[in-house]
Amino acid sequence: MKRLYKLHVKHTLPLFPGAFSFHMDDVIRIVEDLERLNPELEILDAVELLRSAGHYDSAYLRHLLGDGTRSDRKPAPSELSQDQTHFISSLLNHKVSGAREGGVVLTPDGTSVAVAPLLVGIEAGLKRKMLALESVDVLYAASLAKHLALSFVGHHRRQNSERLGPDGCWDDVKTPRVFTLMGDPSPVTDALINGALDGVILGDQLSKEGKPPVLSALLKRYYQYRVEAAVGSSPGLQSRFRRRNFAALVSMPVLQEQTVKSLILYQELSSLPPLKDIGGIVREGLQDFQQRFLDCPPVIPRCMWGAQPYRGTPTNLTLPLSFLYIHHTHQPAQPCTSFSQCAANMRSMQRFHQEDRGWDDIGYSFVAGSDGYLYEGRGWQWQGAHTRGHNSKGYGVSFIGDFTSVLPDASTLALVRDSFTKCAVQGARLVPSFTVHGHRQVVKGTSCPGDALYSDVMTWKHFKEVRAPERTPF
Repeated sequence: MKRLYKLHVKHTLPLFPGAFSFHMDDVIRIVEDLERLNPELEILDAVELLRSAGHYDSAYLRHLLGDGTRSDRKPAPSELSQDQTHFISSLLNHKVSGAREGGVVLTPDGTSVAVAPLLVGIEAGLKRKMLALESVDVLYAASLAKHLALSFVGHHRRQNSERLGPDGCWDDVKTPRVFTLMGDPSPVTDALINGALDGVILGDQLSKEGKPPVLSALLKRYYQYRVEAAVGSSPGLQSRFRRRNFAALVSMPVLQEQTVKSLILYQELSSLPPLKDIGGIVREGLQDFQQRFLDCPPVIPRCMWGAQPYRGTPTNLTLPLSFLYIHHTHQPAQPCTSFSQCAANMRSMQRFHQEDRGWDDIGYSFVAGSDGYLYEGRGWQWQGAHTRGHNSKGYGVSFIGDFTSVLPDASTLALVRDSFTKCAVQGARLVPSFTVHGHRQVVKGTSCPGDALYSDVMTWKHFKEVRAPERTPF
């Protein structure tokens, strides 16, 4: 007879929802409570208990991961309050209702993740060897592949207008409770994809470790890291590197195979008729996925850093553009290494540009923090105020910090030099033969983007020399 943990409900905290916000920090606190009450609780036990508490189950998941019971598990008095159980249940019930998305949390780096694919990815990684299936890799099938396949099929059948996305905005970044999507939803929103990528990355790591850490330690290491100002380019096991780490982990042919096989398995288990041209539908969808979530850099939208509205009516750019102008902020002088720091810097710069200079908005198109993210300024469509006389011709991207004598770290440079430019060309926002200039080249009287950064920019593939005209800086 199999012996199971049972979640005993008790009243120890104020009633949900007031006790918790939808922040990863609160999720980690609940996991820590569970581990504190049960010191011998292993990570697999914790994940299975949380999934059980959230009633997150299906025939598909049972086929991949088993029924969540293990005969070798010792019973222990696992305790969660009624409020904690209710909270976990809401987190594992991912759904989109109108413009609102549920089952997602804000992470310390400013991005949002769906909790369900994150947890099943961790569970699948822990069970990857013991439950190896011939047809699919349980890690990809449980966390990501089936979700992608169903969205691609739905788009093919015109059941959903979008294949992927969108991102969204929280009502409050300190105590997030309502997450509102920024466009027409697909079944695989940005938050669901983020959670699935994290689940695959962590699950793969766990499948290779001899003795895994407890769940709270794993989540802390991945989401609550501290970035030092002089961080190197090595992509550690941190959420800010999810796109890079996932791209390094799996090839597109493998993901194509796993997505097709996961869809076939789902159809068989659901007694659904087979679909013609699955390969073509998935291949086309994965091309979109690769461009948007692997080739393009992650961007923190305006709503997340607390942007004030544009004053007046923005002028739309005529795309594609031919130039990219590189800046540094000079002030703030120090690179920002966290979401809270970078968001505060963005608000400060927008305030200076609007109040002191009288501009309609922050001048830059995008701004690069040293936290692993680009921050949306005027974005892809609106003409900026970054390079006088040239604002209609190119994007202005600025690095936060004074880079007169030092360089941004290697990963931040690559974010703009490689990811941003590739994304812009693929999205027909920059012409393939675009030119890179430093601000000082086209506007007289400025040393922007700083001597050190400018020396590096001169080595970029699309850099070209030009004589600066007699103009005042802006």
